[in-house]
Amino acid sequence: MADTLAPPAPASPPRTPGLPGPPPPTAWLLHTAARWARRCAAVAALLLLWETAPRLDLVDRVFLPPLSEVLDTLAVLIRNGQMGEHVSASLGRGLTGFLVAVAAAVPLGVLLAWYRPVHDLLAPLLELFRNTAALALLPVFVLVLGIGEASKIALVIYACTFPILLNTATGVRTVDPLLVKSAVSLGFSPVGVFARVVLPAALPSVFTGIRMAGTSSLLVLVAAEMVGARSGLGHLVNAAQLNFQITHMYAGIIAIAVVGLLLNQVLASLERRFSRWRPARA
Repeated sequence: MADTLAPPAPASPPRTPGLPGPPPPTAWLLHTAARWARRCAAVAALLLLWETAPRLDLVDRVFLPPLSEVLDTLAVLIRNGQMGEHVSASLGRGLTGFLVAVAAAVPLGVLLAWYRPVHDLLAPLLELFRNTAALALLPVFVLVLGIGEASKIALVIYACTFPILLNTATGVRTVDPLLVKSAVSLGFSPVGVFARVVLPAALPSVFTGIRMAGTSSLLVLVAAEMVGARSGLGHLVNAAQLNFQITHMYAGIIAIAVVGLLLNQVLASLERRFSRWRPARA
């Protein structure tokens, strides 16, 4: 009886001479860990300084408690639901104003860059208002719309509109004319030229404005909530400061920073999702 032959081992895929193969898993893990360590080093140093400086009496711990005490207060606020209430109130106002600004400013920015008569008509008015700080108009919004939700949402819309509008107009205006001429010569309709050439080329600039607007929305909203609100992160920080609840105040500040960071990460992920044609950055 003939010996049973074992099946041959699968052949490894051929490698192109002169090109390095894929890195081993251990090297990839070490490289990733080193990269994240470099990115987190400054933040870790700041948090360590925050924890140790009050304990070593380098600063007055009455006004700057150790980080661990602030995190304990933050955990209490999360468990009893107060932090969730304030975060949801701020997110509701901020996202409403932000989405309205995106829906209005992107088409208007395209019109400003694409049609010269629209630009000539609206440019002087836009130059006037974009140089007026949003917080300077807070009393006007309160007088006109009242101290309720409408004035805060309107202030967010105002603050978010101009970064999106101006960056959208800049992105559309700076599209390479050769790309547009090439698309026209290939038989694309005006709508096709805009959808296939102009909009993808302007998208990075549009998302730059959107991310700037996301930051502006949080800043002006927190300031507005400090002036007149019964909920929200700005109200939490202001009320804690007035009642000398210092750990509560810092817990609110940390929550604002975390919400802003998460918002920026979401917008950056959307930018990567809609800009896959761009080369990846290291």
